[in-house]
Amino acid sequence: MHWSEGNNLLRRGALLIACTPLLLLAGCPQGKTGQAAAPGKVSAQRTAPAVAGVSQSSGAQSGAAHTTAQTVEDSAAAYKAQQLIARAEQSYRSGVSNYRNGHLEAARADFDSAVDLMLTSGLDLKSDPQLNDEFEHLLDAVNSLEIAALKQGNGLSPAIEAAPLDTANEVTFPPNAALTAQLAAELKTTQSDFPLVVNDYVAGFISYFSSNSAGHAHLLRSLERAGKYKARISEILREEGVPQDLIYLAVAESGFQPQALNARSGAGGMWQFMPFAGAYGLTRNGWVDERFDPEKSSRAYARYIKSLYNQFGDWYLAMAAYDWGPGYVQRAVMRTGYADFWELYRRGVLPAETRNYVPGIIAAIIMAKNPSQYGLDKLVPDPPVISDTTTVDYAIDLPLVADLTGASLQEIVALNPSLLRMTTPQDVPFDLHIPAGTLDAFQTRVKQIPVDKRSTWRFHVVKAGESLESIATLLHSRATEIAETNDIAKGDPPEQGDELVVPVTVATVSHSQHYKVQRGDTLITVADRFNVSVEDLRRWNHLSSNTVKVGHTLAVAEPVRLAPHSRTHRSSSRTSKSTHPSSSSSSSKKTSHSSTKSSGKKTKSSSKPK
Repeated sequence: MHWSEGNNLLRRGALLIACTPLLLLAGCPQGKTGQAAAPGKVSAQRTAPAVAGVSQSSGAQSGAAHTTAQTVEDSAAAYKAQQLIARAEQSYRSGVSNYRNGHLEAARADFDSAVDLMLTSGLDLKSDPQLNDEFEHLLDAVNSLEIAALKQGNGLSPAIEAAPLDTANEVTFPPNAALTAQLAAELKTTQSDFPLVVNDYVAGFISYFSSNSAGHAHLLRSLERAGKYKARISEILREEGVPQDLIYLAVAESGFQPQALNARSGAGGMWQFMPFAGAYGLTRNGWVDERFDPEKSSRAYARYIKSLYNQFGDWYLAMAAYDWGPGYVQRAVMRTGYADFWELYRRGVLPAETRNYVPGIIAAIIMAKNPSQYGLDKLVPDPPVISDTTTVDYAIDLPLVADLTGASLQEIVALNPSLLRMTTPQDVPFDLHIPAGTLDAFQTRVKQIPVDKRSTWRFHVVKAGESLESIATLLHSRATEIAETNDIAKGDPPEQGDELVVPVTVATVSHSQHYKVQRGDTLITVADRFNVSVEDLRRWNHLSSNTVKVGHTLAVAEPVRLAPHSRTHRSSSRTSKSTHPSSSSSSSKKTSHSSTKSSGKKTKSSSKPK
C-alpha cells in the first residue's frame, strides 16, 4: 500500500462528498440530452403508444426523476465505500506507525483490523473496482515483509535467509575453459531426469557455490532445509509429470523457506508466487495465504511449470518464463527467431536475473547430485515434516491447539505457515496440521470445549504440585471458574494428569456493561469478545472509526435508557447452552460466557500426545 494511493482515495472521497448536493439539485446531465434521438434512430419513448392524459414532457420529467434517484443512490453507495476505505486506511497507517515504533502486537492488531473492516462491511468487494483494489492493497500489506517481521519479532517463526542465487546476483564469472571441460566429463556419470548441460555459465555458478564461503554456506543451508519437504514435493512432481530434479528450482526461489517474501515484487512462499487474487489455484484472503503452504504451493508450482513446458516445448525456456514471465520470453523468441535459452542469453535479450536463474539452478542440481565432489558430503538434511491433518470449520486459537496436542506454540505455528493470524478462520474449512500421532487426542479433547469458546479458552493437563490457583494464574483465568466448568467440588483439588478445560476471561470488565480497552484492542476484537456488532459499539460509544485508545472505557451493551436491563437478557434470545457441542461451527450457536460449561468433569489423561 502506497501512502500516495491512500491520499488519492481520500481526495476522491472528499470530491464526491462535495459534489453530492449538486447532483441532488441538478440531477443527471444525461437526462436532458437523452430526450433527443440520434440521427437515423427512433427514441425509446416514441416506439410506445402514448397514454391518454400523459404528455411527452411528463414522461421526460419522470425519466429525469428516475435518473436523479438512481444518481442519489449511486452517490450514497460511493460515499459509503469511501468512508470504508478511509477507515481501513486509518487502521493500516496506525499499524505502520506501531510497527516502526516497535509495538509489534499493536501493529498486528491494526493490520488485522484494516482487513476485518473490509470483510465485515457488508459491501460487495468484488463488484466495486475501488473496494476490490483497496482490499488487494491491504492483503499485500498483510503479506508484506512487515508482517513477516512481526512473526519473527514474537519468536514464533525463524528469520528468513537469503536464497543462494540472491547472494550471487552481483557476482561475475570469467570463463574457465579447464573447469568447464572437467565438469563436462563429470556430468557424463550424473543420472538425472532433467536435461543437464555444462557450459561457461553453469561452470561459473558451480565455482561460486564451491569456493565462495557465502555462496557455499547458503547452498548448504538450502539443501539441508530441503530435507523437510523433499519427499512430499518429489511425490507431487511425479504425479504432475514434472522432472524430479526441478525440485531444486526452490533453491533459487526461496532456499526452501515456506514463508520467504520478496519486498520488491510481493512474491511469496517457497515458489515465490505473485500475490494475484485467485491465481495458481491458491486461496489468499485476510486469514490464509496458501502461497505459504508447502504442499499446496508445490502442487501449484508443478502444474504451472508443466504448463509453461507445454507452451514452449523446452524446460530451460519454461524456467526462464517462470522467472521473467511467459509473455516476455515469447516476445524474445519472436524477436530473435530463436527458441533456445542459451541463444537468447548470448544475444543479450534476457534480463540479468533471468540470465543467472537457469544456469544457477542447473549448477545446484549438479552439485546436489554429486555431493562428495563439491564439499556437500557431510550435509545432514533436516528431518521430514510429518504431521496429522484435521479439517476445521471453526475459529480455534493456535495456543489452544498446542494445549490439546501437548506441543509448543512454535511447533504449531511452524506446521501451519499459511495462517496469517494466530487463529483459524471462522466458517471456512481449513486443513489444520498438528504433530504426528496427536490426532485422536485433539479430536477427543476439543469436544470438551464449546465451539464458540475455542478462540479464547485453554486446555491444561495438571502437573505435579499445581493447584487451581496456580493454573488460573498461568492461563489468566479464575480458580472458581475452572472449578465450576470442570465440576470440581470444593476441597477436591486436581491431581497430576487431570485434564482441565480452562475458561479464559479475555476482557477486563469494569461493569457488566462496560469494558476497559487493553493494549492491542480494536472495535473488531472487542465486538467479538462481547458478541455484539461493530456498528452497535460505534453507535453506543459515538465513535466514527475502529481506533480506540488504551484505557478508554467502552459501553459493550446498549446503554440504559428508561429502566435497567442486563446484557444477558439482551442476548438470551440468540444463545443456546450446550453441554456437548459438535465440532462444526455451522451446527452450533453462540453461547454466553456466563452460562457455558464444558462437557465433562476433570479427567485423567489416558493418552498423552508425544
